Amino acid sequence: MALFLTRDQIDAFNANGVLVVPDVLPPQVLNGVKAEYESLLDGLYSAWHAEGRVPAPEGMDFWDKLLVSYEAGCDWFQPMDISLPGDEITPETPFHFGPAVFEMITCSHLLDLVEDLIGPEITSNPIQHVRLKPPVPRLRDGEIRAHIGGTDWHQDKAVAHEEGDNTQMVTVWLAMNDATVENGCLQVIPGKPQMYPHCPKTQTAIADGFIDPAKAVPLPVKAGGAVIFHPLTPHASLANLSDRFRWSFDIRFNVTGQPTGRGHFPEFVARSRANPETALTDWRDWRDLWVAARARLSGAPHIPIHRWTGDSPACA
Repeated sequence: MALFLTRDQIDAFNANGVLVVPDVLPPQVLNGVKAEYESLLDGLYSAWHAEGRVPAPEGMDFWDKLLVSYEAGCDWFQPMDISLPGDEITPETPFHFGPAVFEMITCSHLLDLVEDLIGPEITSNPIQHVRLKPPVPRLRDGEIRAHIGGTDWHQDKAVAHEEGDNTQMVTVWLAMNDATVENGCLQVIPGKPQMYPHCPKTQTAIADGFIDPAKAVPLPVKAGGAVIFHPLTPHASLANLSDRFRWSFDIRFNVTGQPTGRGHFPEFVARSRANPETALTDWRDWRDLWVAARARLSGAPHIPIHRWTGDSPACA
């Protein structure tokens, strides 16, 4: 198969554990996701307005509604996320799985890049999230959710279950609007080190003393571009010090047949050169996998999504 990344890009990824690639998502895919989320928020906002929780939406755009809802205590994050939560799951736990997001995750150009790094048998890993991050001054007191506020230093394999430690995997961080140093773009410490111990901090994070944040490299990227990184690359986000939201998705892909590291959530084959008929092509089938998972997990004993506890010697 022809390479879509250059040999220099692949070598840089293998050496540093990270690669910034512009223009990964075609404009129609990017705009489709934005339109889908605007429609989703319109529905949520109308319901909250009917309950008297938010003012009438006249003259408000997507970003206005998002901020007004957040400041009113209306939780749009979970209804907009492309995953079940890591805490309690009920039969009514909301999530979002729509055709535009499915088109983004299965975008042929995106899968071409992933194929150059992990091969042609590609599974969409269920560790995936939307991130809509308000400006820091607008965050509520006590806001600690990584998908809303800042993220501590961590490694993606470390925030999955141990069964996925030997899985060949990549994370793709997709910018929906321009990610800049000012609005909280991703930062990484290049290289592919060993797995570091993690501890409960603001979120699950690399234990103190194992990395040097002074070596961090910020990675701004334009809307539609991607930061692709190895699952052992330490990374975090900068604080959003702008006056606007920063919007991204982080999704993961692994070699088909290898453990995802979150086996209680559904995976699907995104591409197969050997058995193309096994690839999922209908977004409704993707949604139904998660609906079934929610039904199965509702009321069942809770399965923690992280393996680390505060009694580790590294956390003392």
